[in-house]
Amino acid sequence: MTIQSVNHSIEQLKAYEMDKSNEELTREYGLGDIVKLASNENPTGCSPHVTLAITSKLGELSRYPDGAGQGLKQALADFLGCETKQIVLGNGSNELLNNITASFADGDDVIVYSQYAFSDYELASLGISERTQQVAAKNFAHDLPAMLETVNQTANCKMVIITNPNNPTGTVLAKDDLIKFIKKVPSEVLVVIDEAYIEFAPTLSCVDLTQEYDNVIVLRSFSKAYGLAALRIGYAVSSASIAEILNYTRQSFNTSTLAHAAATAAIKDQHFINQYLAFNHEQKQALYDGLDSLGVVYVKSATNFVMVNVGDGMDIYQSLIEQGVVVRPMVGYGLPAWIRVSVGLPEEINRFLDTLAQVLS
Repeated sequence: MTIQSVNHSIEQLKAYEMDKSNEELTREYGLGDIVKLASNENPTGCSPHVTLAITSKLGELSRYPDGAGQGLKQALADFLGCETKQIVLGNGSNELLNNITASFADGDDVIVYSQYAFSDYELASLGISERTQQVAAKNFAHDLPAMLETVNQTANCKMVIITNPNNPTGTVLAKDDLIKFIKKVPSEVLVVIDEAYIEFAPTLSCVDLTQEYDNVIVLRSFSKAYGLAALRIGYAVSSASIAEILNYTRQSFNTSTLAHAAATAAIKDQHFINQYLAFNHEQKQALYDGLDSLGVVYVKSATNFVMVNVGDGMDIYQSLIEQGVVVRPMVGYGLPAWIRVSVGLPEEINRFLDTLAQVLS
């Protein structure tokens, strides 16, 4: 039987490439000691207050969560200096991106994003429209003037997606440049700013711009710096009118009681975040030093990962994985010479550098 696609753009989609689990790696390669540096997770874990918060909610597992997530929204509003009616919770920021594209775009609309930006932008866009527009990057970063020109010259442009800091390159855009960009974008075009890694560059936060510009939506995640990747919790901040629409169209009970409790505890423990940021800065420098000693080219990063040029990304990725070191190949981003390496624990970084030295030789 031939299955007809409801939306022809879906036929262009390629599934997001998941990391292999430790069980899969053990089964395929017989590995027992595995170092995972592929998904930009917090290797130090999460705040101890998170564990206590989750434990306190274990007696409520038979009950549905607060559908509005009001307690978490209030904690976020207090932290961000906005109103709870501006916040929408999501099962990770990925779900929110899908919610935004489904709510505001259709098959005749164009969604603009940058080359070398997070692959989910293409997935979310093509799920709605066949008319996506990728703009060439400049020095591995968003080329804002070129993106602005594309937005202004593209009929039916409905949305432009920007990542700051950018995944997978680690590059950043100056906030002043973003403000100039937003001012020149037509008011009917949504500007979605993905700040999944903003904790590593907090001065670049654009949450305050949602108070002034009705067409700006900021996405945030608890999966990276806060160490809550397994709980799948993120949020969007926007004008109240946009948030109202997104709350209409999101799935009921899309975020869990445990995620609410964990994220509320996490956002209140900024001491933990500050400690982790200091740790990440120190270990990233150790990674830079090791790569310098190997004579390997890399892109300076404002995040908790580094993109590294190893000549043949897939070949080196495979050689590393066979030695129990898991990184992310960049061939899917059109960067076949590169891999992306998360900033891990000191022993993990040393293991990666030693193994990389072996496979490069």
